Amino acid sequence: MAEFTVGDRDFLVDGRPVRLLSGALHYFRVHEEQWPHRLRMLRAMGLNCVETYVPWNLHEPVPGRYADVEALGRFLDAAGAAGLWAIVRPGPYICAEWDNGGLPHWLTAAVGSRVRTGDPAYLAAVERWLCRLLPQVAARQIDRGGPVIMVQVENEYGSYGSDLPYLSTLAALLRTCGIDVPLFTSDGPEDHMLTGGSVPGVLATVNFGSGARAGFGKLREHRADGPLMCMEFWCGWFDHWGAPHVVRDPADAADALREILECGASVNIYMAHGGTNFAGRAGANRAGALHEGALEPDVTSYDYDAPVDEMGRPTEKFWQFREVLAGYREGPLPEVPPAPPVLGGGPVRAELDAWAPLDEVIDALGGAETRSPMPPSFEELGVDRGLVRYRVEVPGPRQPYRLTLSGLRDLAVVQVDGVRAGVLSEEDPVLAEPVAGPAVVEAWVESLGRVNYGPRTGEPKGITGGFLHERQYLHGVTARGLRLDAFDDAAAVAALPFRAPSWPGEPGEPGEPGARGLYRGAFDVVSPGDARLRLPGWTRGFVWVNGFCLGRYWAVGPQESLYVPGPVLREGRNEVWVLELQGAGEEHVRLA
Repeated sequence: MAEFTVGDRDFLVDGRPVRLLSGALHYFRVHEEQWPHRLRMLRAMGLNCVETYVPWNLHEPVPGRYADVEALGRFLDAAGAAGLWAIVRPGPYICAEWDNGGLPHWLTAAVGSRVRTGDPAYLAAVERWLCRLLPQVAARQIDRGGPVIMVQVENEYGSYGSDLPYLSTLAALLRTCGIDVPLFTSDGPEDHMLTGGSVPGVLATVNFGSGARAGFGKLREHRADGPLMCMEFWCGWFDHWGAPHVVRDPADAADALREILECGASVNIYMAHGGTNFAGRAGANRAGALHEGALEPDVTSYDYDAPVDEMGRPTEKFWQFREVLAGYREGPLPEVPPAPPVLGGGPVRAELDAWAPLDEVIDALGGAETRSPMPPSFEELGVDRGLVRYRVEVPGPRQPYRLTLSGLRDLAVVQVDGVRAGVLSEEDPVLAEPVAGPAVVEAWVESLGRVNYGPRTGEPKGITGGFLHERQYLHGVTARGLRLDAFDDAAAVAALPFRAPSWPGEPGEPGEPGARGLYRGAFDVVSPGDARLRLPGWTRGFVWVNGFCLGRYWAVGPQESLYVPGPVLREGRNEVWVLELQGAGEEHVRLA
């Protein structure tokens, strides 16, 4: 069996120096049937390795209940079959513009600021998880005939903390779980990040988007030996809802890649193929230099302006990278595989002819209703992705006072006595019109994605303060949560009290045009293939096609359509659900 080792200056396979030309491709952001094609695209670009994170919260949605942990093993097998080595970054924290940085919401709720430290309660959960996950990796290491050559300890820890004994504990845990290949850390090329995020005996790598010579120079100030590697070469970037679309000039990115390789270094292109944040699993950032500002939720697409786009097609950046990488590979590069098939038969229009009001959807599919003095958080209600309906009474008689949703995270549609009163946010949590008593106030609060980077990772969602009427808290709050994964139960969805929607006229109350709720429709497909789905005039919500959640849509942009993977569609009849949370649009959706 081959052996992969870290020498004084080079990576070695059976003692022979090798340069790692890797690309990030996350198995959880790509439909499994499309893994082989995307991996072949990486090979054709000139890469010899693929890197993936592992999102803990995807595989352990509630404590002790695991969901398809074996998917990682299947992906690594696919990588090996494609002729690629593999780098695995199991966390426990991954960032990745993924909800909560991959940490389970139930864990960060329990541990709080002790997350990502040597706290015993946190480490106990981490150990249980890694002992469940890592057999998938250990069995596929290179010395056992598999593709895995390196495994990461934590992720960019120096950007967050300085608990070096915690990192050493994780490294020892990886070894205990059978990981024999070299371990590594990755951090920004800054003094405080490298001192806080690297530990003796573990290879240190750096992450940057340009300035390779300066970045590697800083790494050499901290590590005099070991191979040079940029573990995340940021060749593009991600988008936030309500902000401009981000792109990077292909020639500029190719020049930065060339500089890395001219330094004699290895590289992992982040992202080589971005994929999609299906099922509402996109994360969020906090604005500002110290990441303490306004919430910046990430869009559903994780295209990342990568060389292989969201639909698996080569971009101009792909061709320029291929030209650069060809100079560092022996022999001709593989042919570029043909693009995946696209939806045949022309554009398709799906009429939405059935509707269930949001109140009835949450009553049927939501969790148990609770009553407490103060509003419970999403975490207390067991909601990771989705929304919560809060209800409270304003006593009376009393004069009109301003109503504030204190500590609101993230977005709330508010009704007073059944009439829409406003849409509130963290930055604007006060109703425009004062509220008199007696009255019944409902706040439908949606999580836009948990923070995945910085000191506010793990913060709770919901109404985290309370309902304030003037300066007085309103007590006696009822709450019911609706998890997105409740829609995985197709039979429960089919049993909802659907009725014919009313479309003419202006948006109004339930049963009238624009009403919130779950809309259902069907469409016929002649030849299945990749497609884009558009929702003309719709405001904000989620879409499912044949039970597969495509993710969130939002009229604020910049994303204007949702990617529909070809394997989700089938020849003949297909079904679409649209969960609109603010105001419905036209009576159909379009696929093209």
